[in-house]
Amino acid sequence: MDVHHTSPTEFQLESRGEAQVVELDWTPADNLLKRSYLNADDAKRDGAYAIALAAVEQLENMVGVARCETRTGADYYVMPAGSDPETYLEDAYRLEVSGSDSGETDVRYRLKQKRQQALDGKSSLPAFAAVVGFRVKLILLEPAA
Repeated sequence: MDVHHTSPTEFQLESRGEAQVVELDWTPADNLLKRSYLNADDAKRDGAYAIALAAVEQLENMVGVARCETRTGADYYVMPAGSDPETYLEDAYRLEVSGSDSGETDVRYRLKQKRQQALDGKSSLPAFAAVVGFRVKLILLEPAA
């Protein structure tokens, strides 16, 4: 986040044809944290995970309960808040996430790719796809259907 913005910053959060403005507030990275994320791809990925999990909680009242296995087409399992995490696979959804520093057109196209990735995954569980456009201040969350 520090690469493009200062805290707090407003982002547009879009899902199911509706948009709202959300304020993202974070503690700026100190030098130690910046050195631990010298790999820009990992920093983008991990930042997108945090923002996407917060978005799915706000919009769908679901929380992350586990990382997904390889080839499921997603990154995290999410389930309704208050559900029993021991039975997460019965009630879970998959969440596929991506972060981008590209422009808005590319961020929206990336969402289509992520939705398709979730659909193509080796899992019958329903899924969401999320893309965080860091530079353009845009969070997209859609069911993968």
